[in-house]
Amino acid sequence: MSKKKVLRFRKKYEESILSRKKRTTIRLRTRLKVGDDVVIRAGKEDIADAVITSVKTTKIKDLTDEHAIKDGFNSREELINELESIYGKLQEDTEVKILEFDLTCKRPRKEGKKGS
Repeated sequence: MSKKKVLRFRKKYEESILSRKKRTTIRLRTRLKVGDDVVIRAGKEDIADAVITSVKTTKIKDLTDEHAIKDGFNSREELINELESIYGKLQEDTEVKILEFDLTCKRPRKEGKKGS
């Protein structure tokens, strides 16, 4: 059996992923493709399994509030600010990959861990 690929997130996204508020992630580059089974990792903990359902390429200037909401943000501006906190200043013509994922199961929480 092949080892599952890992889709990594900052710990602060754990609850929005598990509640399915966050259903996409925007990356500068990815090797993931539609149909890939992945482990969702928030911080250092594997929190869920998912399947990649869509991978689309777009430019920063073409991101919309709808993209932001699927990514767990309230607005395009909030999304861009977060992307720039991760990747640094982004140009309007910078291409990004929008990965949509569907949780297939949540992983059991480790004992003694409280939500932050």
